[in-house]
Amino acid sequence: MKLNKYILIFVTVLTIFGCGAYSFSGISLPPETTTFQVNYFQNNAPLIEPGLERDFKVALEDLIQNQTNLSLVTSNGDLVYEGEITEYRISPTTATADNTAAQNRLTIAVKVHFYDKNDDEAEFDQRFSFYYDYAGSAQLVGGQKDTAIAEIFERLTQDVINASLAKW
Repeated sequence: MKLNKYILIFVTVLTIFGCGAYSFSGISLPPETTTFQVNYFQNNAPLIEPGLERDFKVALEDLIQNQTNLSLVTSNGDLVYEGEITEYRISPTTATADNTAAQNRLTIAVKVHFYDKNDDEAEFDQRFSFYYDYAGSAQLVGGQKDTAIAEIFERLTQDVINASLAKW
């Protein structure tokens, strides 16, 4: 009986320490990577939504700070994110019998340039895009627009982090 107790303790300790280095987000950073910076994202979309570039920058900074232990800096970061907003588009996705939109879609796309001063092979230029569908009878203003943009940014920023930091 005493032997079973020691075996159980040994297996439990191995399990705990064996999983200690695992990150549920999939992000594992080398010890020399301690800082990041997010530069200005120029809004080059054909349809300009004022403040969108600032809101995307802040959303990306917040998510990186929430999912890593990196420090945000304004220059000379180990990791650098920059780019542009390339698309902000509202388009109908389905129509009714009388040729009006039954559902509309807001699509936002960003092109991200990612630089890692400690790993040149990790760098990329990549386009990320996501959308939000809403009723064709609704206007995309106020709270609905804020909800749409927040949902799109949540997905876009997570996709950017997965591409740059999570080695899936």
